[in-house]
Amino acid sequence: MIKILLMEDDLNLCQSIQQALKKEGYSVDCCNDGESSMIYALNTDYGYDLAIVDRMLPIIDGLTIIKAMRRKQIQIPVIIITGMSALDDRVDGLDSGADDYLIKPFHIRELMARVRALTRRPQQIQEMGMLSYADLHFDYPNRKVTCNGQELILTAKETELLSVLMKQPETSFSREQLVLKVWGSNADIEPGNVDNYISFLRKRLRELHSKCAITTIYGSGYRLESAHA
Repeated sequence: MIKILLMEDDLNLCQSIQQALKKEGYSVDCCNDGESSMIYALNTDYGYDLAIVDRMLPIIDGLTIIKAMRRKQIQIPVIIITGMSALDDRVDGLDSGADDYLIKPFHIRELMARVRALTRRPQQIQEMGMLSYADLHFDYPNRKVTCNGQELILTAKETELLSVLMKQPETSFSREQLVLKVWGSNADIEPGNVDNYISFLRKRLRELHSKCAITTIYGSGYRLESAHA
């Protein structure tokens, strides 16, 4: 059974999310403040498969918890739920190590779709190993991409997106195709949201000083290319 850690201080919302998750067959532990959330999130003995984190938790905020998880190499998928909707807030959340970002108020059905999309990863990971293209080497199971002796750990969505592009380099993918391949047909994700994730992945490639780049194909979508391909 997939086990989820839910960190939300709004007791009514927490109960609604917990009931919806249990109805879909997930096991759920709930924390209502940042202090208890930090204890549960950093204890790998609990074996969580995914975390849902309210950004504005009391005592310790959600971003601090996510950063602590990533420093401890806890790489489970994380969804931030928050009322902070500005672009800079979303960027801060994703740069802190979150894999998805959902703005309050939201429909529980949309949260369930995002949970399903992220919890499909374990089976997919078993089916893949190393991917290479030009100067990039991608350890998919461990979300690790290396280039010229440098390495980065990717978020879950960056992992899925890069795997699609590296499996078929120099192939153009439309936004709609990427939504289907990365989020699945049941996810309530707008094609335009792909642009944000492409931007994050481009930043990762620049940090590695890779010769590869994700090129925008106007009117078509995106493709991974190398300067020496």
